[in-house]
Amino acid sequence: MELRPYQQAAREAIEREWEGGRARTLLVLPTGCGKTVVFCTVAKDVVDAGGRVLILAHRGELLQQAADKLRAATGLGCSVERAEETSAGSWYRVTVGSVQTLMRPKRLARFAPDHFDAIVVDEAHHALSDSYQQVLGHFPGAKVLGVTATADRGDKRDLGQYFESVAYEYTLPTAIREGYLCPIRAETVPVAIDLAGVRVSSGDFAAGDLGTALDPYLGRIADEMAAAGCMGRKTVAFLPLVATSKKFAAALAERGFDAMEVNGDSTDRAETLARFDAAGPGSVLCNSMLLTEGWDCPSVDCVVVLRATKVRSLYVQMVGRGTRLSPATGKTDLLVLDFLWMTERHDLCRPAHIVARSPEVAERMTQIAETAGGPVDLDAVERQASEDVVRQREEALAEQLASMRKRKRALVDPVQFAMSIRSEDLAGWEPAFPAELEPPTEKQLAALERYGIFPDAVECRGKASLLLDRLAQRRREGLATPKQIRRLESYGFRAVGTWPFEAASNMIGRIAAQGWRGVPRGVDPATYDPRNGV
Repeated sequence: MELRPYQQAAREAIEREWEGGRARTLLVLPTGCGKTVVFCTVAKDVVDAGGRVLILAHRGELLQQAADKLRAATGLGCSVERAEETSAGSWYRVTVGSVQTLMRPKRLARFAPDHFDAIVVDEAHHALSDSYQQVLGHFPGAKVLGVTATADRGDKRDLGQYFESVAYEYTLPTAIREGYLCPIRAETVPVAIDLAGVRVSSGDFAAGDLGTALDPYLGRIADEMAAAGCMGRKTVAFLPLVATSKKFAAALAERGFDAMEVNGDSTDRAETLARFDAAGPGSVLCNSMLLTEGWDCPSVDCVVVLRATKVRSLYVQMVGRGTRLSPATGKTDLLVLDFLWMTERHDLCRPAHIVARSPEVAERMTQIAETAGGPVDLDAVERQASEDVVRQREEALAEQLASMRKRKRALVDPVQFAMSIRSEDLAGWEPAFPAELEPPTEKQLAALERYGIFPDAVECRGKASLLLDRLAQRRREGLATPKQIRRLESYGFRAVGTWPFEAASNMIGRIAAQGWRGVPRGVDPATYDPRNGV
């Protein structure tokens, strides 16, 4: 199977981390971007080098997907460690194993501590649990790859208790822009759902309280789904309780939807999923958090999240059920219906959190969406919100930036650079892994200075690495250099970091031609845009 460019880049990055001594690393790919293909290819590389690989997961569907994809992508077969099946004595070099089975001491005792050379943890956000740690701890010398769709800043800080680095991260907005996932549109539904009485348990809203709070609104929500055009879409709905899921399916059926319901106790689960897979527009599959992992139905083009959550990884998993492409069914986008959850808690996940790189951007995106009066494209709104946030930060930092621009130094402060290139993620970056907190290396500092960045203001290794990656990318894309930014912003030009290299070079040439005495006549540096020359 030929890898996509980002999949090949991920494969190479993982193996570089391992070769560099970082034995426990993460791969972050959005749902639908082929993470299983990547880790199966990495597993084959280990096997080709004479090693053994364990692919570890917590659900049967994930184990079966891994086994099927391993054979399809690499031609390799595998043994299974689950329930009554065992890989002991097998000649296969790859084993797919259930963590619930392998965590048992008698099972682990069958394997020498050096039996596996590499371990892949699918859905790596579970890796910190006692069951996973028991298995991982039995093989202390194995290289570990954790794979997840959702490792934001908070998740990384948690996962940093075990993992040492992120080898490669491919973001959802990038996947959409490059055509590997479908565009996401969000519509705010005017149903205000009161969560004032809902308690928090284990870091998230209590499912039982949510079900009780949601019950009075189910009929209105079904009406709003019809008004939002869901009769022309294929929808999956996530609810907090099985009882609530069944009630909602009944309410939808009363309004003419082809409503189905599936839960962990459903005896006809496989049949229901197959019927939904074959169904067309107007079908709705209701579930109580059963389908967040290990289930794919590319033709889904609407997601209704009625399980309010504070956990971004859970929210992204739910929405991710609808992000896959499905050209055969005519799917053009994914519609996410958002509700006006009435709560004083500001960490409630909304559609903006799927793509936003910071809480400030998510808040601004939500404001834009709520006043739009219809569906909004999340990618476009994210760009607008990011620009708004950067502009607000620029205003707040105006005095600081003005002081930086007047400094008699040949190098650019990292803050000025981040604000000039309108990079919200760079400006708001914080270290997540212990290694990122270490001081920058001499090699990093020297490279930053060559690029034109003032190295004394770079406080840690992680920030230095991010800056160098961004600078190298900008050089490839032909954008203005830090030295050009410093020079032109000292004359009052703004956001020079967004200029092409040639445009910046031309303006510097014009200024130099008149002896550096000021900007050319007729040019207002505060408003000048090189794209139109004024």
